[in-house]
Amino acid sequence: MAVLIRTLGRTGLPVSAVGLGLAAIGRPGYITLGRDRDLGANRDVETMRRRAHELLDAAYGAGIRYLDAARSYGRAEEFLGSWLDRRGLGPADVTVGSKWGYRYTADWRVGAEINEIKDHSVENLRRQLTESRALLGGRLRLYQIHSATRESGVLENRPVLEELRRQAGAGLSIGLSVSGPRQADTIRRAIEVRIDGRPLFGTVQATWNLLEPSAGTALAEARQAGMGVIVKEALANGRLAAGPGQLPEQLGRIARAHDTTPDALAIAAVLANDWVDVALSGAVTSAQLQSNVAAAGLRLSPEDLSNLAAMAEPPEDYWAARSALAWT
Repeated sequence: MAVLIRTLGRTGLPVSAVGLGLAAIGRPGYITLGRDRDLGANRDVETMRRRAHELLDAAYGAGIRYLDAARSYGRAEEFLGSWLDRRGLGPADVTVGSKWGYRYTADWRVGAEINEIKDHSVENLRRQLTESRALLGGRLRLYQIHSATRESGVLENRPVLEELRRQAGAGLSIGLSVSGPRQADTIRRAIEVRIDGRPLFGTVQATWNLLEPSAGTALAEARQAGMGVIVKEALANGRLAAGPGQLPEQLGRIARAHDTTPDALAIAAVLANDWVDVALSGAVTSAQLQSNVAAAGLRLSPEDLSNLAAMAEPPEDYWAARSALAWT
């Protein structure tokens, strides 16, 4: 196994230190930089399904055992389910997580005006869970609220929380993903949520990277409270894996000193946090995946980490830049 296996907080689910997120491979358009170069022009459903299966084969071969999808990732759950069927893999072989709360609306078009719509109602939860289970069956082990925020009110929505508790009672692990400059506030509220006196959420998935580390203290608190921690967007939607001349100087210099790639270094910086269980790769090619997985073998010095920490941006600036990225 190339990637260390550990337990995802109080859920008890086995996961790998590096996981694979399917946001960028389940639909033709996404906000990752360099996407045109990585995927080319041919992005019909069959081509993307083949690409997804090849990527999943590479991930499994590299020891990745956590796979992360969502209802809004186009056909990601469909691609994942058909790959699991083809490989004959079940819950004992890989841990599968997915999310509800956004509806994919781009109709397989890259240039759609609106790509997804948020809907955190209990009706949508029930509808999307039914859809996810139809595609993933009993292999779905973790179901997460997609991009919970304090503003959305989902963590105060009693019917949603009661339905999630009911699903937890039926054996499904429950988590949430968060986004935006107030991630820390949402994480701390999630730690507090209890139904019948018991914590509801077993995991939290948040953005943490060298440009946007502001949720780190709250994520450490979540881990201390027994929640599993999954980090997404470790490469800042490609900003930390850009071509020559586009990378922050510190990242390129330290990567060269370690004889590694900038993407592996950036993911290694995520894994250097002792509160992290899984760092998600957002790769769309097997070569990118292998480069990302190399992070599991890197050990960074305190001096390295201190120098890399200087790259951080104000959260509001980071999220403004992210929201301006084009779907390509």
